[in-house]
Amino acid sequence: MSNKILRKIVQIDEDKCNGCGQCIPSCHEGAIAIVEGKARLVSDVYCDGLGNCLGECPQDAITIVEREAAAFDEQLVKQRQAETRQADCSLATLPKGFSCPSAKSFGFEPTAAKVRPNAKHVPDSQLAHWPVQLRLVPPTAPYFDNAELLIAADCVPFACADFHGELLAGKSVVVCCPKLDNAEINLTKLTEIFATAQIKAITVSYMEVPCCYGLVMLVQQALAAAGKDIPVELVKIGIRGERQ
Repeated sequence: MSNKILRKIVQIDEDKCNGCGQCIPSCHEGAIAIVEGKARLVSDVYCDGLGNCLGECPQDAITIVEREAAAFDEQLVKQRQAETRQADCSLATLPKGFSCPSAKSFGFEPTAAKVRPNAKHVPDSQLAHWPVQLRLVPPTAPYFDNAELLIAADCVPFACADFHGELLAGKSVVVCCPKLDNAEINLTKLTEIFATAQIKAITVSYMEVPCCYGLVMLVQQALAAAGKDIPVELVKIGIRGERQ
């Protein structure tokens, strides 16, 4: 006997999908993942068929259809969410009691960079705290209090030649990848930062590629979840480094 039932469920047109990942943060059940550059339904049991992801797809690649599918299983969803959080934790596989230097949080005054031999110009570093990876920063870190916060996509510092002078100077910073990172974990961390710290203003710097706009949506969702109204400036960077 088949355990499938006739119900509404998400359908993704892979020909239309460009792998931008904007649908993933809206799927709180974790039913959608980027696989080989395309959004795909991980399993029927994770999809509740409500379609929260529909409005986030710029390619109109997601629709709701009615077909035979395994029933939505809330318990399996909770189990998947717990397993995903554990697997995505960068310190989860370290031995008990091990203290990773990358996770030690501290602030410092920006210092002038050392001049290398034969270098024409070396800009001063404007970084004023460590760590910078979103998954590693503690939400209660003192460098977030009354700060202007720069939330940057991982690729921005490589494309923007004057990242330190143009974007980072005078700000605290966190970096992440809206496409490759776990969106649920990043959403939770940003929500905790917004809810805990008195952030004065936010700058979101992201790349022009479609998947990177997911960072903007992530910030918007975190602000809503934290119940905060903080001024947000969006800075889109072209793949050749120009502001757009």
